[in-house]
Amino acid sequence: MSPRIHLPTGWVTFVFTDIEGSTRLAQLLGPDYRPVLREHRRLLRRTIAATEGAELLTEGDSFFLAFGDATAALTACLTAQRALVDHEWPTAEAAPRVRMGLHTGWAEPRDGEYASPEVHRAARIAAAAHGGQVLCSAATARHADPLPTGASLLDLGLHRLRGFDDRERLFQLVAPGLERQFPRPRTADAVAHNLPTQVTSFVGRQAERAELRRLVEDHRLVTVLGAGGAGKTRLAVELAADLVETYPDGVWFVDIATVTDPGLVAFAIAAVLGLRPEPGRPMVDTLVEYAAARRMLVVLDTCDAQPAASADVISRLLAGGVGVRVLATSRESFGLPGEVVWRIPPLSVDPPADGAESDAVALLLDRTAAARGGRQPDPAESADLRRVVQRLDGLPLAIELAAARLRVLSVGQLAERLDDVLGTLDAGRDDPEPPPVERGWTGNQQDTVDLVAAAAGATPPTPASRAVQRSATERHLTMQATVTWSYRTLGPRAARLLRWLAVFAGPVDLATVEWLLGDDPLDPLSVLVDKSMVLAEPHAAGSTYRMLDPIRAYAARRLAEAGEEQAARDRHVAWSTHALERAHLGPDGRPVTLSLYALDPLAGELRAALRWCTTGGSARAGLRLAGGLDQWWRERGLAREGRLWLFRLYGRIAETGEAIPEDELAAAYHMHSLHAGADGEFAEELRFSQRAEAAARQAGDAGLLARVLAGRAAPLVDMGQFVEAERVCREVIEWAHGQDVLGDALFAVFGLAELLWRRGALDEAAELLGAARPVEAARPVERGRRSVDMLLGMVALARGDLVAAHEHLLVALRSRMSHGFHGRACDTLNAVAVRCAAGGESLTAARLFGAAQATRASLRATPGIYGPYWAERQAQLRGELGDAAFDDAYGEGAELSLEEAAALALGVEHPDLAADSIRFTTGAPTPSPRRPPADPHRHPPRTPNTPDPPAPPRPDRRHG
Repeated sequence: MSPRIHLPTGWVTFVFTDIEGSTRLAQLLGPDYRPVLREHRRLLRRTIAATEGAELLTEGDSFFLAFGDATAALTACLTAQRALVDHEWPTAEAAPRVRMGLHTGWAEPRDGEYASPEVHRAARIAAAAHGGQVLCSAATARHADPLPTGASLLDLGLHRLRGFDDRERLFQLVAPGLERQFPRPRTADAVAHNLPTQVTSFVGRQAERAELRRLVEDHRLVTVLGAGGAGKTRLAVELAADLVETYPDGVWFVDIATVTDPGLVAFAIAAVLGLRPEPGRPMVDTLVEYAAARRMLVVLDTCDAQPAASADVISRLLAGGVGVRVLATSRESFGLPGEVVWRIPPLSVDPPADGAESDAVALLLDRTAAARGGRQPDPAESADLRRVVQRLDGLPLAIELAAARLRVLSVGQLAERLDDVLGTLDAGRDDPEPPPVERGWTGNQQDTVDLVAAAAGATPPTPASRAVQRSATERHLTMQATVTWSYRTLGPRAARLLRWLAVFAGPVDLATVEWLLGDDPLDPLSVLVDKSMVLAEPHAAGSTYRMLDPIRAYAARRLAEAGEEQAARDRHVAWSTHALERAHLGPDGRPVTLSLYALDPLAGELRAALRWCTTGGSARAGLRLAGGLDQWWRERGLAREGRLWLFRLYGRIAETGEAIPEDELAAAYHMHSLHAGADGEFAEELRFSQRAEAAARQAGDAGLLARVLAGRAAPLVDMGQFVEAERVCREVIEWAHGQDVLGDALFAVFGLAELLWRRGALDEAAELLGAARPVEAARPVERGRRSVDMLLGMVALARGDLVAAHEHLLVALRSRMSHGFHGRACDTLNAVAVRCAAGGESLTAARLFGAAQATRASLRATPGIYGPYWAERQAQLRGELGDAAFDDAYGEGAELSLEEAAALALGVEHPDLAADSIRFTTGAPTPSPRRPPADPHRHPPRTPNTPDPPAPPRPDRRHG
């Protein structure tokens, strides 16, 4: 350090910073890491100079700074973090994530340095932070008065810093432009867990609790097996709570039942641990590396929802480090080396020798008192209590459900009904349904029902699950008997409706129930609601009806046993197809402008229908459903989900040999190529684009072929071959015009307009778009996007015509927001931001830029051909406003929702209303004289023979 640097004395705020994961970043970037490190240092030093901080030490990627003023120190950190976020790094993966820690204490420099424990405390605070986070001590919080403009401090509570005996209260700096959500600080606190809070008392199980604890202490993998409702989850959570102090790195609960795809098991565990995906690295590798050096207990619940994926992650975790232990609950074992399988027994039903109540009776007493408003059962009912728990086989969840019945029944009445559990329990109902013949297996029901399995139907048991099946009499005393207890009271119509309702993933209205049943459903539906097997939820527009998940799973099993599954689920697929078609039609049955909002409430049902199409139904019907979700997937940032469903449908086709017409295959392949491009899978995009073209040519569908060929210019744009890309667009447009399918070539029209805009051929672009407007308006699927207005707005911006730009862009934005095209709305927000900047509304422009980028990031989308233009305009705006003002406004915009940002943009004043309207100033650019729209198709029609794309296309396939 230079001796000329002034070192503050007295109350000094020390700041430490470094790059989180710098070693990993250096390995990832290789020789490109050094320029990133230099730029990181430059940005930090610029903020230090602006806030009069003293740089004491710079080593590698870390800084050690001293400030005489705590507010200045916080301001420096805030400015530095914003500068790091806003800086244009070579790639997103190259952006360094810097953590910062501050502490204020009394210190005096000696010989150009500080020798004080306050320095070490500041270093430990920095070590507790995460990349992008700024932490400070309570002392800094007290001395930082006032705080930086727009900033606040979030109290994170008391934490024990490594190397210090006392606890330090840590605060996180919160301000626009900074991330807010971070995992817990990396401190030495011992009590770390996320165990779910229980709302009922834990009764009994003392012997089992002690036995299971010994197993967990002696073995690294313990799997708790048992029937559904046996209490596996509750016992595991209670035991884990006892062991929190034993594991310094925490006890972490993960519900595998919520994981809908095997590939997401590692992500679910990582999310609980606060880990984030690393570029180019499998999530399981990041998870294993994190856990390798830690002592922690991972509780994986309901692993039978994803058994193979759970087993794979568990084996990787255990092999990666000796300090990790896993306590799992499942219906079947994993068969992994070192696994200890512990079968949970039913609650004891016989009273112990000391005369106390058995665990099962104690549980029933506790829950009955709760169900009856705190009133305990009469002592005379003790014998009946024991009869109830014996008939329920001591299963905790069955006892819980039985206690709920004691709201209206005495214990004796309940006991009498359970004696005849397979018979008619509703004495007042005529013609009860006879007990069905058991056909197939009735395996154990999982504690938390997996909706995916429920919708797809029960799967055949593994040998392990067959080994625990009981005889018919015993089987009816398990959890299934508890649900059957209500099911047996239903008449044939109500029972059939219950089974068929299992195909729906969520609530349904009365009209849907009527459509499904093909009959008036009011009477059987009333029975189901009265018996609490279906919940009625009233709304202003009419009631909806839904089943609880365990009942849905039970009904789905009954559906398969009755031989009705194929018919019911095919009916559900037909309903889903019908619902998709209705989304494109108005009340009069005529086509209306497509609104993606109409698809939002259908998503769960459409996924359930697709699941059936991929496992037991028609793949062709599934392709039709996928086609209806095409734009919804992409506009909601779900292109990857769309690809996964298509892959599964291809597998179903291969499995069944179902014949799919070439035109339908071509449409599916074309959709797949668009989704692959949006998801960054360029080789896959090219492969399916070629398949789509081959199938379209085979089908002889000119419109379909035009849609496929319209996207051929995109890879050329990616390679910078703009002249060739323009030629390809013109060729496709010519051919489509000759074939009278110009509407199907709108993608090429918009692509050509973008290229013309890019090279400044504004008059030709405007003429082309003018000719395309009636074509777009005639297509209900296209017109909600208002791509013509979006592109005309871009042309007007380039001409300097703010009035035309304002009018076109607001029309496009209003339509896109009104019809749910969120991804495209981001482009329009950016364009309105440019219009605001040109009109002198600089702060509004910065806010809109921030909002657009935040939404685009959440959708995992890229700006495509507009990217350089947005970046150039943002840089220009930053130069006009200055870094601080731009960052503040940009950060404010990033906090806005898409709807709030759109409202801000739509509220921008029309340029003509301003006294100094730019359109009418002397030196303002004027639009070129308008000519009648020229025909862009000047050559005789011919079939294009466009070469295969020479490079993978860009991720974003949207135009306008």
